[in-house]
Amino acid sequence: MDALTGLLEGPRARGAFMIRACFDPPWAVRVEDRAPLTVVLLVRGDAWLLPDRGEGIRLRAGDLAVARGPDPYTCADAPGTEPQALILPGGRCHHPDGRPLNGSMDLGVRTWGDRPDSGTVLLIGTYQMRGEIGGRLLDALPPLLPLGADVWECPLTPLLMEEVGRDAPGQEVVLDRLLDLLVIAALRAWFARPEAEPPAWYGALSDPVVGPVLRLLQDDPARAWTVAGLAEKAGVSRAALARRFTRLVGEPPMSYLTGWRLALAADRLRDTDDTLAALARQVGYGSAFALSTAFKRAYGVSPQEWRNRAAA
Repeated sequence: MDALTGLLEGPRARGAFMIRACFDPPWAVRVEDRAPLTVVLLVRGDAWLLPDRGEGIRLRAGDLAVARGPDPYTCADAPGTEPQALILPGGRCHHPDGRPLNGSMDLGVRTWGDRPDSGTVLLIGTYQMRGEIGGRLLDALPPLLPLGADVWECPLTPLLMEEVGRDAPGQEVVLDRLLDLLVIAALRAWFARPEAEPPAWYGALSDPVVGPVLRLLQDDPARAWTVAGLAEKAGVSRAALARRFTRLVGEPPMSYLTGWRLALAADRLRDTDDTLAALARQVGYGSAFALSTAFKRAYGVSPQEWRNRAAA
């Protein structure tokens, strides 16, 4: 498995919130849904994404932006426009003063705003739970990631425009998978950009010593690795590997291995019905108890609680 594949295999939307938003200026929507990841694709017109901290970004037709939660932001026709609507967790929509909008801006199936042929049209897709996006991927992203139409092409846009307003059996699953493909395509394009800032371990893969060690850990996490054994594989001393790995990756080899094992366990708890004992063997823990203890220390909940939340 190459590093980018390992990083991007995480997006798996489940009942994602996806909508076509149509506005005439002046317009602004305040987003406080605490979603882990939102994709905004501008189909027509102009728009701004304005985080509470940092600089906003301007979007033109064909541009895309990825917003990493849970921090709030405002989407508007221009900086300074007062929000007319507030988006809360679960896709709930209120007036800025808290009063429910009560469907007053509904325009049809997954279509919302002023009028269907408004001057500005956006496609918005939101992963509503952190478990739908790998933690390693979220950690690799900036709070706001813009991709201009001049640096990437999205063949999915016409298909998304057609499918988002369709009311057919299984449509939710179709939209979930299209959102996953959109995110993967966007992030693959971003990682290829010179201004991208991938995580330290991603850059360290090109190092002649640390890169092969990282691949060993990623490809075979269940093995009883030691620093001495990894150093032997790399052809350097244990101390030299420890120093070089920590400098390039930002943490020691065994610490990285622990995080990788637990990230794999989190994904498999979400995606499989394997027992905790089986998962422990798959990711390198000697028992279900050992995995459970380490998992709760890292994630704050037990493996079973994690699985239950993902299922919900």
